Amino acid sequence: MGFVHSITNFKQHHRTTASEAHWQSLAAFNIFRLLTVIALLVGGLVFSSRMAHPVLLSIAAGYSLLAIAFAIGIARRRPGFDQQLTLHVAADVIFIVTLIALLGGLKSGVGLLLLPYLAAAGLIAQGRMTLFHAALATIALLGEETYRAYRSPEVDYNFTTLALLCVAFFAVAWVAHRLARYAQESQKLAEQRRVDLAKLDRLNQRILQDVSDGVLVIDGKYRIRQFNQQAERLTGCHPTHDVRLDALLPGLEAALLAWHEDPSLPPPLLTAPGTHKLLRPRFVALSPGFAGSALIYLEDMDRLRREAQQIKLAALGRLTANLAHEIRNPLGAISHAAQLLAEESRDPLIDKLTRIIGENTQRLDRMVKDVLELNRRDRLQMRPIRLGEWLGQFLDEFSQVEGISAAIVLDCPPEAEIHFDAGHLHQVLWNLARNGWRYCSKNDGSLVFTVRAQGRHWRLDVCNDGPPVPAEAQAQLFEPFFTTDARGTGLGLYIAREICQANNAQIEYVSPPQGGACFRLTFGLHDGQKTR
Repeated sequence: MGFVHSITNFKQHHRTTASEAHWQSLAAFNIFRLLTVIALLVGGLVFSSRMAHPVLLSIAAGYSLLAIAFAIGIARRRPGFDQQLTLHVAADVIFIVTLIALLGGLKSGVGLLLLPYLAAAGLIAQGRMTLFHAALATIALLGEETYRAYRSPEVDYNFTTLALLCVAFFAVAWVAHRLARYAQESQKLAEQRRVDLAKLDRLNQRILQDVSDGVLVIDGKYRIRQFNQQAERLTGCHPTHDVRLDALLPGLEAALLAWHEDPSLPPPLLTAPGTHKLLRPRFVALSPGFAGSALIYLEDMDRLRREAQQIKLAALGRLTANLAHEIRNPLGAISHAAQLLAEESRDPLIDKLTRIIGENTQRLDRMVKDVLELNRRDRLQMRPIRLGEWLGQFLDEFSQVEGISAAIVLDCPPEAEIHFDAGHLHQVLWNLARNGWRYCSKNDGSLVFTVRAQGRHWRLDVCNDGPPVPAEAQAQLFEPFFTTDARGTGLGLYIAREICQANNAQIEYVSPPQGGACFRLTFGLHDGQKTR
């Protein structure tokens, strides 16, 4: 079993090492063989009449035909690479040794031709079997010279030249083996570096795309070499190598030149013509001086303001939550004391005062509840919601709780589906429905819920036939503690907006062309995306 396993490993190693480059090298070696034969024939016929011997011409012709047969075997990749290489070297050794025998021995100088053949075979085989090829050439040459000495004992042979040539065979084989090993190690190192560079490039691309800012990589001639999707989204333009920086973002090139003159200058704020976003560029040199490439970060000022506002709101939420808990205890005591006074008193003035106390404590209690709900807006449990079925159940519950007998209109496609926290959606729509019912004419169809597709998103319009919101109040409609009702807390719409933003949605007020008031919810929006 161990022997079979070794043979299997050898075959697998042979298949992996005999790559296309090996076969191409073997084909080049075969072309070199043909060119050598042609050069020998031409040179011999021109400078020596001995090459015109019919036997030599026949051997050269046969050797050329054998090279053509080798080319067919290389093209078909059969037999295997090692077998073909050994067969080629053996044919070369036999051919050259035959030439040596026919041309008078080593003094003809033809034996030196074996050296480039052995070197080329060693490099092609990448160090494998090089010593075997050298040994094969040595045995053939020793056999030829021994036979010559046996046939002509009267001639005084000098075996020093033969020994030196055989030593040269092994020296060339060893050098070829070392060079092949060095080339093999260099190839492995280069392949590893290629893999490392490919991984590093993928990592750089991933980091570049995951950066929240827009990124542009430019050269010294202000040509864009690389960019991320965020830069394309912020500028509203697809950067290319031919686009100048000012065409992409007006004033960017001038800001880059100013930074080059004085890096300490604060960068100006620029407006992207495609998206109308306010952007702040930040420059980083990628090489010493300004001759090399530079890195430009485009920061979305709207996003930075939103993040700053969210931080402030989070701190305000924690503060108000603590205050709400502290206010609730004395507020409950005041309400309870007012109820006791109302039960014991028979004075109308005291009854009026206790009633005022009760109404204001209830108002403060609602405000405390709204503040606590605002602090819980980040606890999301988003899930798919089929709007048609969900809104039908919601309107039935709302009509029963509020004691509404008039019909509330619902127009929703059956395929409408959103991702939202069900509890948050219930809270937002209850607030909108209660406000809408409060200001409408309270007839059938006075309150309408309409769902429509808007691009890839769904939108829900909650409209009523009451008076529209005054134009001067629309800008402050979603601000905290702003209300046009003396009994309201001014936190309902503000909390609705915060809840919608937490659920990747948007709420806005629109003025219907037929009159009345309408609040629109657009679902499934990403951060920074707006509707028109």
